[in-house]
Amino acid sequence: MGLARSTRLVAAEDRAAQVFDCVRAFLTLHRLSAEPAHYAFAYDVVCNPAGVIAKSVATMTEGGIRLSARDIESLGGGTVTTATAGASPDGLVAQTQMQVEGFTDMVRSMRAETADFGRDLAASATALQGGASSADMIRLTAVMLDRVQSAEARLQAATSEADQLRAKLEEARGDARRDPLTGLPNRRAFEEAFAEHTVRGTRLCLAVCDVDRFKRVNDQFGHSVGDRVLKAIAEALSAACEGHFVARYGGEEFVILFANVDLAQAHTTLESARLTVDAKRYRLRETDMPLGAVTFSAGLTPAETGELLGAVFGRADKLLYAAKDSGRNQVRLP
Repeated sequence: MGLARSTRLVAAEDRAAQVFDCVRAFLTLHRLSAEPAHYAFAYDVVCNPAGVIAKSVATMTEGGIRLSARDIESLGGGTVTTATAGASPDGLVAQTQMQVEGFTDMVRSMRAETADFGRDLAASATALQGGASSADMIRLTAVMLDRVQSAEARLQAATSEADQLRAKLEEARGDARRDPLTGLPNRRAFEEAFAEHTVRGTRLCLAVCDVDRFKRVNDQFGHSVGDRVLKAIAEALSAACEGHFVARYGGEEFVILFANVDLAQAHTTLESARLTVDAKRYRLRETDMPLGAVTFSAGLTPAETGELLGAVFGRADKLLYAAKDSGRNQVRLP
C-alpha cells in the first residue's frame, strides 16, 4: 500500500511540474507578467485544451500573434475590478464556461481522491486484521485530512470566484438594459417593464416624446451639443416624472410609463416636464453662444387592460405626430 501511494505521489508531482513548465512557457511566449490573474488564465488554457478559452486563444493567436493583457480581460480572465467590470458579453460567457469547467474538474479530483482513500482504507483494514501495525492507518488518515483541507480551500476559492462572476454578470445584465448616453433605461428595459406591469394588471398610461427639430441642432451645432441636449432633456423628464418609468426609446425619442394614475394625472405630470424644458435656455459650453429654446412634443394615451404594447405605442405615436403637425411643443391626448 505504501509503495502504491508513493508511486501516485511521484506521478502527481511530475504532472504538477509539467503543468508549471507549460504555464511558464505560455506566459513567456506572450510576454505576460506572472500575476495571479495571468497565471490562472494560462493554467486554464494548458489544462483544458478543448475548452472555450483555449479555443478562443488559438483563434486569436493564429499566425504567431501574441496575447495582450487586454485580450485576456476580453476573454474573462482576471478578477472583478474596475478595469475588468465592463468585460464584453462574450468574455463573460467564456468566463462562466471556465468557472463551470473548473467546478467539474474539482469535483472529479475530489471523487478520485475519495476513491483512492477508500481503497487504501480497505487495504489497511485488511492488514490490521492480519496483525499488522496501525502506523499505516495513522499515516493514511493524516494524508486524507490534508486532502480534505486542501479540497475545502479550493472549494472556498472557487465559491468566491463564482460570487464575483455572478456580480459581474448582474452588472452586465443591467448595462444591457441601460442607455449609455443618458443613463436611462433603454428600449429593451422599457418593453420588459411594460410586460411586467401588464402581467400584474397595473393601470398604465404611455407617453411617446420626441425632441422638436433635433436634426437642426445636430446639423448646426454638432453631435456633441446634440448629446448634451438629450442628456438635459432626459434629466428633466426623470425629475418631473419621478416615480414613473422614463426610458430612451432611441435617437431623440423618449417613452414614459405612468403607473397607477389616470390620464389627467399623467397629463399634468408630463405637461410640467414640457414647461420645464421649454423654459430652459441652452448655451454652447465652448463659446457661451445661446443655443435657444429646445422643446419636445408628446403623445399620451391610456393602455386598456391586457392591451399589447404595439397597439398602445402605435396610438401614442400617432398622437405624437398630431402634436408635431399642430405646431410642436405640446402634449396631445386621445
